Amino acid sequence: MLEKVSTSKKISSREYEEQLPREQVRLRELEFQIYKRQVPVLCVFEGWDAAGKGGAIKRVSEMLDPRGYTVSSYAAPQGEEKTHHYLWRFWRNLPRAGHLAIFDRSYYGRVLVERVEGFASEEQWGRAYAEINEFEAHQHSFGMVICKFWLHISREEQLRRFQDRELDPFRSYKLTEEDWRNREKWNAYLQAADDMLLKTSTQYAPWTVVPANDKRYARVQVVKTLVSAIAERLDS
Repeated sequence: MLEKVSTSKKISSREYEEQLPREQVRLRELEFQIYKRQVPVLCVFEGWDAAGKGGAIKRVSEMLDPRGYTVSSYAAPQGEEKTHHYLWRFWRNLPRAGHLAIFDRSYYGRVLVERVEGFASEEQWGRAYAEINEFEAHQHSFGMVICKFWLHISREEQLRRFQDRELDPFRSYKLTEEDWRNREKWNAYLQAADDMLLKTSTQYAPWTVVPANDKRYARVQVVKTLVSAIAERLDS
């Protein structure tokens, strides 16, 4: 499925400078509306290493009132997190009514990295699709807006970004041996991502695949999609 996605979509600098601020202003207006209407919003980001998740999150949040949103970033579970069901640590950071929560990586790690790296058994990650769908259904029934983004870049673009990071003293810390190791398992991650998108994109919590070779295009599409989802919920 992902192999058929064109990653070459792009916009010009002028289009970016016109469209992004407009969508960000609209998002800020909607932030106040979800507070007034007490609507919780969850925004989940997944994607390839170096796909631009951090940059997209920055553009989502940079015009928002900091009192109205939180950003949670997730890596491998540690300490007490390992002694609970894998969804436990995500429950704690879900948005309360009237707030926006942004997840930089998420519970989908169960069917991505944990599957590919063998941290979860086939039985465990196999049943996780239904568990996650039910988990999101609970949030939907609470009135939550759920937006899920997969930022998709080509393998060639990922290599170019890795090499750029390697040479940049301000960003080289972001590139680790684990990133190179994961890259060697591209096909396994591609299959896992395809299965995830197929089995967990629902009417109440749909996935949006964002072509992200062009960062400007990806950032505009993310903010625009989030604006549309929140506005649709408020209108209904």
